[in-house]
Amino acid sequence: MNNSEKSFDAVIVGGGMVGAAAALGLAQQGLQVALIENEPPVEFDASAAADLRISAIGCASVRFLQKLEAWPAVEKMRSVPYRRLETWEVDGSDVKFDAQSLGLPELGFMVENRVLQLALWQQFDALSNLTRFCPAKLRHLLQHDDKTWSLQLTTGELLRTKLVIAADGANSLVRQLAGIGVDGWEYRQHCMLINVETETPDQDVTWQQFFPSGPRAFLPLFGHQASLVWYDSPQLIRYLKTLNMKQLTAEIMQAFPPRLGKINAVAAGAFPLVRRHAQRYVLPGLALVGDAAHTINPLAGQGVNLGYRDVEALLSVLEKARDHDEAWSSEKVLLRYQRQRRLDNLLMQSGMDLFYTAFSNDLAPVKALRNLALMTAQRAGVLKTKALKYALGI
Repeated sequence: MNNSEKSFDAVIVGGGMVGAAAALGLAQQGLQVALIENEPPVEFDASAAADLRISAIGCASVRFLQKLEAWPAVEKMRSVPYRRLETWEVDGSDVKFDAQSLGLPELGFMVENRVLQLALWQQFDALSNLTRFCPAKLRHLLQHDDKTWSLQLTTGELLRTKLVIAADGANSLVRQLAGIGVDGWEYRQHCMLINVETETPDQDVTWQQFFPSGPRAFLPLFGHQASLVWYDSPQLIRYLKTLNMKQLTAEIMQAFPPRLGKINAVAAGAFPLVRRHAQRYVLPGLALVGDAAHTINPLAGQGVNLGYRDVEALLSVLEKARDHDEAWSSEKVLLRYQRQRRLDNLLMQSGMDLFYTAFSNDLAPVKALRNLALMTAQRAGVLKTKALKYALGI
């Protein structure tokens, strides 16, 4: 090893919500861990408006964050429980889920992404075996004899490690430098996130109505704030982006169902919808997690939950391998993680694509069939409960 290189058991590239969880979990297992991230999370300000980027955290993810001892930090900042979930296309085709039917206090929580990231970072200070390289970016990645990797940072620093974990998002540089290909396509929809002020405070229901041009959803936030998600054609979303908040409010009032009530738009942002799935999740001494491995249509808000399932599975696989004195960073061990997660993520992607395809068609027979399917789902009893449990990871 070069004398100027710093040696670690594991290096995580990307310190967002998923990467920070991986770094924290591995450090809590006693490994020497490095985290590379270009921008640290901003300190929490209770008086600040809600961030545009919101995640619907399911109860399985909450349990995982509790295990990492990060969930109390989320609670000290802000999160909003949601206890009911409703979806429909036309009146009478409603599918309703509620926490009470599962014996749960809530189905999950709406949490700003920056709050999740900060809650995880706040746990780092107590760990002497977790080193942060921030601000810093990855520049080069080099594999040595299938056993170790070298990483050169934009700061000029060199790191050597047994395991690289790519948590650097959908356009993962680690994935590209490692030569791992992706399958995917861009959907014929874009998505606009809009933060609004509402008449009714502290709602505990999230809902979405389907339209052939794309669904429109309501996510409750704290106080008189909520997040709206508007899926539509790229042309319409581009038009909406040109509007001021007063004009956007008028468009929302026309497009969303009456149950929304009076609102005022206060902030908005938009992005295209892209599906990607890495052709493999692992190489010797390297693993992809979260969006670096897969992106999903955000229709059901499952993105970060799938990322946490990835990390939890990877942590479990590595811990068991170390307990049995195996070469824990070897491809043989890492393939156990891939087998656990790749099919599950593919099923979730395919399920969301099925919804996308079924509800993007305005032909009358198709519309009748899908609404019949929704009405059948509402009366499906045990099957409906099982579907919800799978989505929540319980």
